[in-house]
Amino acid sequence: MAKGHSFLSHRLHSLLGLFPVGLFLLFHLTANYQATRGPEAFNEVVGLIEHVPFLLVLEFVFIYIPILFHAVYGIYIAFQAKHNVGSFSHFRNQLFLWQRLTGIITLIFIAWHVFETRIPKAMGAEVNYDMMANILSSPVMVVFYAIGILSTVFHFSNGIWSFLVHWGITVGPRSQRIATYVTMGIFVIVSFVGLSAMAAFIQ
Repeated sequence: MAKGHSFLSHRLHSLLGLFPVGLFLLFHLTANYQATRGPEAFNEVVGLIEHVPFLLVLEFVFIYIPILFHAVYGIYIAFQAKHNVGSFSHFRNQLFLWQRLTGIITLIFIAWHVFETRIPKAMGAEVNYDMMANILSSPVMVVFYAIGILSTVFHFSNGIWSFLVHWGITVGPRSQRIATYVTMGIFVIVSFVGLSAMAAFIQ
């Protein structure tokens, strides 16, 4: 029964990492990417999002609670899991390690990002282009956000590979190798979007 519970928890963990957390990441970076078109374009997108009905409820149900479960169980996995020596290649085992490390970095980054944006918003501040430009006016924050974005995107992209394996979609070496190439491509593309969005706030 314990093994069955662990199996289901692993599946739920990987599922929530993609739906809805992964989808929110793509949406969030795409929205931020509008800053490359100028402050007005970014502020317009943020304004549309802020006027979504029951936004706070939707954020908790589809973002904060799934992220919290994914993070807590992910930390448990990071400290309990062992390398899959003998099951996967040395390269894949290295990615297994980086998945755990980037998960911890991502958690720290998300917590800080929420602290810098959502907490001030709850206290009356307006989330807009100027807020992000002010945050990224510090070179230290630029480095921190760059590392955070790359870690988050890697964790998401490599997590897709793990999801496909855990859910029995890629069961053979050939399909898993193809999935590796595809997820690497996703990492490059989404990283470009995220870093370009960040650069648009740097003045």
